[in-house]
Amino acid sequence: MRPDLLSRVLSLLPERGARPEYQVYYDMLRDYPRRGGKGIRSELLLASARAHGVAAGTPQWEATLWLAAALELFQNWVLIHDDIEDDSEERRGKPALHRLHGVPLAINAGDALHAYMWAAVQRAGVPGSMDEFLNMIHHTAQGQHLDLCWVEGRRWDLVEEDYLEMVRQKTAYYTVVIPLRLGALAAGAQPSEQFTAAGLALGAAFQIRDDVLNLAGDAAKYGKEIGGDLLEGKRTLIVLHWLRTAPSPQRQAFLKQMGLDRPDKDAQTVADIHGWLLDSGSVTYAQDYAHAQAEQGLTLLSRAFAAAPDQQAAGELLAAMRKLATRES
Repeated sequence: MRPDLLSRVLSLLPERGARPEYQVYYDMLRDYPRRGGKGIRSELLLASARAHGVAAGTPQWEATLWLAAALELFQNWVLIHDDIEDDSEERRGKPALHRLHGVPLAINAGDALHAYMWAAVQRAGVPGSMDEFLNMIHHTAQGQHLDLCWVEGRRWDLVEEDYLEMVRQKTAYYTVVIPLRLGALAAGAQPSEQFTAAGLALGAAFQIRDDVLNLAGDAAKYGKEIGGDLLEGKRTLIVLHWLRTAPSPQRQAFLKQMGLDRPDKDAQTVADIHGWLLDSGSVTYAQDYAHAQAEQGLTLLSRAFAAAPDQQAAGELLAAMRKLATRES
């Protein structure tokens, strides 16, 4: 997260507690924001605003910065809850908040950051922005529900389109579609109808790349545990593709492990499964699919910004989106 956004986020959060319990609470609220993160979604929002003609130092830019801060707060409260729901060990290279303070306190901190998100949206005062945040939350929660239902039900009778539906809901809207739309609204412009189709394709590409990195990425750059998706029983394009042609003994070993809770999984067997996936053609298949989705999304986005007020900023946005959708770290 860029420093000016971090300071804006922290300015909304209480800092000094009158009693020790409050101080722990305030420190928890500031924990995930202070851990950093790439700020991908807020940067896209700002880039969209610039492309739509919002200039730094103007009242519109000030409002845009508050929207970007709200988006960062959304990201952080969702991550706190997501880490609990996934039983994750780490976040951004450190123990997840619920590992440090327990589940009840972490849920409470996430709830509070959710409220502060709305405070930032209110500060922005951009017409239509509240509806966009509500839409973003609805889609994200719906996609998360799909994901969690499959995990809870130990379901592997899924096809690739099931996965794509989940990531379009869970990832694409809050990562690409809504930031693009918020940038337009900050400029007082009507968001392009092509933002949704472009964002769904680019969001899918982003998530598939993330799935690949979870299996084969650099832990120092990735910020989460490598192989964590296997331990958490995540449905990914890679795994669903591999299951279609996996040798029967490997498939049975996989399904047996995925029928267990994370603490009960056998570390060596999971490591073997990790190796089987890396050695299969499924990682390459997923990378190729992500590349095709990225190209489709970038084509649509180029059309959407063809007549943007600031063509230089639009070009920078498209370059940043290409890097995001084809990222290797």
